[in-house]
Amino acid sequence: MLTQGHIFAAFGHQSLAHLGTAVSCVVVNSRTAVPGSLFVAFPGEQVDGHNYVDDAFARGAAVALVQRPIEGFPTIHAIPQSPIPNPQSPYCILVENCERALQQIARYWRTQFDLRVVGVTGSIGKTSTKEVVAAVWQQKFATLKSMGNRNNEIGLPLTLLNDLRPEHTHAVLEMGMYAIGEIATLCEIAQPHIGIVTKIGPVHLSRLGSMENIVAAKRELVEALPADGVAILNADDPLVLGMANHTSARVLTYGLSPTADIWADNIESQGLSGVRCTIHHEGQAWHVHLPLLGRHSVHTALASASAGVAEGMHWEEIVRGLQTAQNQLRLVTAVGPRNSIILDDTYNASPDSVIAALNLLAEMDGRKIAVLGDMLELGTAEIPAHKLVGQRAMSVADELVAVGPLGRLIGEAALAGGMAPQQVHLVEGTDAAVALLRDLIQPRDFVLVKGSLGARLDRIVNQLTMNLEQ
Repeated sequence: MLTQGHIFAAFGHQSLAHLGTAVSCVVVNSRTAVPGSLFVAFPGEQVDGHNYVDDAFARGAAVALVQRPIEGFPTIHAIPQSPIPNPQSPYCILVENCERALQQIARYWRTQFDLRVVGVTGSIGKTSTKEVVAAVWQQKFATLKSMGNRNNEIGLPLTLLNDLRPEHTHAVLEMGMYAIGEIATLCEIAQPHIGIVTKIGPVHLSRLGSMENIVAAKRELVEALPADGVAILNADDPLVLGMANHTSARVLTYGLSPTADIWADNIESQGLSGVRCTIHHEGQAWHVHLPLLGRHSVHTALASASAGVAEGMHWEEIVRGLQTAQNQLRLVTAVGPRNSIILDDTYNASPDSVIAALNLLAEMDGRKIAVLGDMLELGTAEIPAHKLVGQRAMSVADELVAVGPLGRLIGEAALAGGMAPQQVHLVEGTDAAVALLRDLIQPRDFVLVKGSLGARLDRIVNQLTMNLEQ
């Protein structure tokens, strides 16, 4: 259990490393503070956590990490010049930078465990792969997995500090990034033995400036692996496969070609019932039913199987994990108006993930409506990417509802490709989309709703599923 002594030990302050008072949890929002918690007072232009230290203490927090002293509460420097008496809660620990201090504590806490870690990154498929790897590893190992979207320089440390327990022997940690150097930082904290890179696409291109920079940022995972580690790479993506030359770890590849170490064929999508395929490895074959949606999910299964192979698991265990992985996290189904089926994939969007979702829609047996919105942070790829999606939507959807200013590019591309004008609906926002869809949806239609998180197409799903009487 994390203690106040561990916090001081992380800063090299051995005179207080003996403190055995447990830290119940680490929080970054004062409203979630509970008795015994550590509150991290992140500064910010809009919201400054230092203004809420007193609120965190009022809710029971015992310690706060701060970058400036808080009037009325005792303050201890993280690395004082001389030993000091045991502090009395509540108190503050003064650090130079709260984010780096949080990472430093998490890195120290990680070293207290004999833990096998896999890091998962890529432009798409990170979360699904993380979940299925965990399902596989849990067949044999006590496995921790990062929850939700805790995949950044704050979320990953919180996962380790709040969820890592002595019984855990393995951990599956998703690693996202917005800039070069961020995954390297996550690797310093998590110290992964295995790295999985799923697929590279133009996500965050507006921030990173070029595909070369995106590749370099994702490649930091395999560069950080030890010589006795394993880099698991998607052989069907040349940008990912090229990372094999940038790691000292053993390389294990997966894909849909026999040239990969672990590969699949005989892929048969069964719509909402999942996917069947045959997985091959070292001359053996296993026929598997995956409870995942869409042909693209086979890559998720192969990456996850590779993680099992890397840890020496038997294939019977791996297959059992794959077949019990009830996870299609980003795409969920719900009943919509007139007994339609809503395919809710509104968490985020990139060209590859939208086309994968459209491919899934194409596999549905019924009338198909695609509701597609803006794909954000694509930089110079913005216009061609939306046009590409429009060309694919044209060949899949019976009705296309294009939402927002960039969504309009999707609709215009479908029209330019020959989709009938009465089948393409250009709307400015989610309210207009909902009003249109209430009239457009017919009994037992399949309705795909997908766009970047910032496009807020989740509002469309909420309205369509909450007011079925309309």
